[in-house]
Amino acid sequence: MMSVLALLVWLANITCDTIGQLSFKAAAVKSAEHSGLSHWKDMAKGPWLWVGILFYIVEFVCWVAFLSLVPLSVGVMLASINIVVIMVAGRIFFGEQLTGWRLAGMTLISVGVAVVGLGGQ
Repeated sequence: MMSVLALLVWLANITCDTIGQLSFKAAAVKSAEHSGLSHWKDMAKGPWLWVGILFYIVEFVCWVAFLSLVPLSVGVMLASINIVVIMVAGRIFFGEQLTGWRLAGMTLISVGVAVVGLGGQ
């Protein structure tokens, strides 16, 4: 089993990654009425791009801390759950579709993460 500290850092990593991805999506959607360079300028003027960058910096620190607490092979497998959390958050906040194939993939990822998480170090 993971230590309590490793679990907390893992959860912080998942949270920061999810908030970062949602922020980037919000920035992209908000400035979608523009194209080309004006699209990028519009994103840079809004807060969401910068919120995403900030959370990615924090996520990077959490990731390095997490890898200092668990073997790389375990850390990478456990980080795969981020994909599932981000897909669910995309559905909740942006109404993105969860097709049968995506749900099957999410299930396989979740089972794999559970197996690794329960398998210990």
